[in-house]
Amino acid sequence: MSEHALPIGAFATTLTTLSLSLMEWRGVTITNVYVGNFFFIAALGLLISAQWELSVGNGFSYTVYSAFALFYAGYAAILTPSFGIADAYGDDAAQFNNALGFFMILWSVFVLTFFIASLPSNLVFIAIFALVDVGFILVSASYFAAADGSHSASIALKKASGVFCFLAGLVGWYLTLHLLIKDDLYELPLGDTSGYFPKTRKRN
Repeated sequence: MSEHALPIGAFATTLTTLSLSLMEWRGVTITNVYVGNFFFIAALGLLISAQWELSVGNGFSYTVYSAFALFYAGYAAILTPSFGIADAYGDDAAQFNNALGFFMILWSVFVLTFFIASLPSNLVFIAIFALVDVGFILVSASYFAAADGSHSASIALKKASGVFCFLAGLVGWYLTLHLLIKDDLYELPLGDTSGYFPKTRKRN
């Protein structure tokens, strides 16, 4: 079993629960119940795992785990009433939704850099980052639509973002299973793409 299974599993778990809330499955529209998941499974778990990646010299995994840990911590803080973030906007829902839209669109740019960096790795990583990025772009568009008063469009965009995040979560579960069983049972294929990106220069 790989030591990478826990952080990938934590990522898949929190992304799946986030996607279910975005899609409003079974009428769940209030996301506060997921705050504990975001703070302690995603934020804390991924941040601790990131330090291990740093200690073994895996810079890409360290950056990805740290980034998503901070994203989930920030998003959970926005959802936590005691932080007073939503209350600070008072009755100005449009400004609050615009701010959330900017928050998500900037994170989508960050995830895009992960997608580009993952191209020489494997199809599983590429799929995860591509799906998450589209999901983040759609949820940011949902917030902007809400700010403009287009409620039906906002709901549709939010549910669409949930679909992409849900698919990314499923791919994350596949990767988790791969890491759990690859040493003792069977190595699931990941679709290696490194052969398509030969290194053009040697490292010093």
